[in-house]
Amino acid sequence: MQQLQEYIQSNKDRYLNELFDWLRIPSISADATYKGDVARAAEFCADRLREAGAENVTIYPTPGHAIVYGDKLINPDLPTVLVYGHYDVQPPDPLDLWESGPFEPVIKKTETHPQGAIFARGSSDDKGQVYMHIKAFEAMMKHDALPCNVKFIIEGEEEIGSPNFRPFVEAHKALLDCNVVLCSDTSIVANDVPSLTTGVRGLAYMEVEVTGPSRDLHSGVYGGGVANPANVLCELIASLLDENRKVTIPGFYDDVQVVGPEERSEMSRIPFNQETYNKNLGIRQELGEEGYSTIERTSIRPTLDVNGIWGGYTGEGTKTVLPAKATAKISMRLVPHQRHEKIYDLVEDHFKKIAPPYVSIKVTRMHGGEPGVTPIDTPEYRAAHLAMEKTFGKSPIPKREGGYIPIVSLFRDVLSVDSILIGFGLDSDALHSPNEHFGLFNYYKGIETIPYFYHYYVDLKKG
Repeated sequence: MQQLQEYIQSNKDRYLNELFDWLRIPSISADATYKGDVARAAEFCADRLREAGAENVTIYPTPGHAIVYGDKLINPDLPTVLVYGHYDVQPPDPLDLWESGPFEPVIKKTETHPQGAIFARGSSDDKGQVYMHIKAFEAMMKHDALPCNVKFIIEGEEEIGSPNFRPFVEAHKALLDCNVVLCSDTSIVANDVPSLTTGVRGLAYMEVEVTGPSRDLHSGVYGGGVANPANVLCELIASLLDENRKVTIPGFYDDVQVVGPEERSEMSRIPFNQETYNKNLGIRQELGEEGYSTIERTSIRPTLDVNGIWGGYTGEGTKTVLPAKATAKISMRLVPHQRHEKIYDLVEDHFKKIAPPYVSIKVTRMHGGEPGVTPIDTPEYRAAHLAMEKTFGKSPIPKREGGYIPIVSLFRDVLSVDSILIGFGLDSDALHSPNEHFGLFNYYKGIETIPYFYHYYVDLKKG
């Protein structure tokens, strides 16, 4: 392990340059214009896996974007780790808010990353964190230090809800057979406060369209006499939350897991400064469901949010119209025991019930999935704990995250295995936002830590 770590230290510049090459590929899965770039990003990933020492590297086509697979199977009697990640990225919009090109990676120092951070779309979510695993695997292969079997499954549709991933996993259960899934698509509390994610929220994402007149109307001629779909949509959305920021949809909370005082007490141990949080986000005051802290609101409680809303004229200057239609995209973050299909039904039924007779309403289900919780009393979790403790010099804190990672419930349902979420980014790294970045400290710390996970895991499995 000493020689392996020395190898990692001596190759840092190469690791960074290679990641930069990957980040320059705009693998935006949500926009068909970038289909060719998404394919190039998959080919890049496959090439790097081969160079690192993986075998059976294959780019599997899907009805959407491809899935990259590779493995190194050294002994069927040893445990198998399945490494999951994704190479697709979010759209970079709005472009005018980027301080540098979203696909022109640069290093800048920040308050949270005084050693420097990589600014580029996908640097933290998830190319940078996937590449940690490829480079850690390379280091183990170079030093004959891979202690168990490893498989890689890197998809290209995570940012659009992984529509083709479940069918692939269900059709390739033998190929993906493993003892544990290892995923770095999460964060740590801070660079001096390591943590392991033990739970993620689910998601139900919908589009709601309100239609009034048959065409856009002159607001002077018709204003005051005809329902304005934009006004109606705003009124409907506003009614979905009460004065305590609780969702008003009947049945929404029926299946919510109530977290007890003991676990809430443990969560309160996570270092958190509300003033710093507000300052980093540029807000004057936090807002959320009454009776819960910010950490609790963003991890163990369900939410409902508008992700986008439009209708009528939105270009430069003025155009006085009553829009014929108004549309909003709405997402619900779900907690354990809530099922996204049931939430879809509840929300759609509620919208149709409260819609006034002077408009029509259409609800389209976009994508969703279930929340997941990872047990902490397993050899897999203990190995991740020891690995982080080794490289950070302190024990990681277990925490839940507010994001949606569909693979947690998917792999449990289909492969009957748990996922270890060992991420190294920070929540303040502007994921999905302009100026996304990933600390150099975090990138290299991930590469250093991952090999320890494998070795501790095999030792713990041996008993």
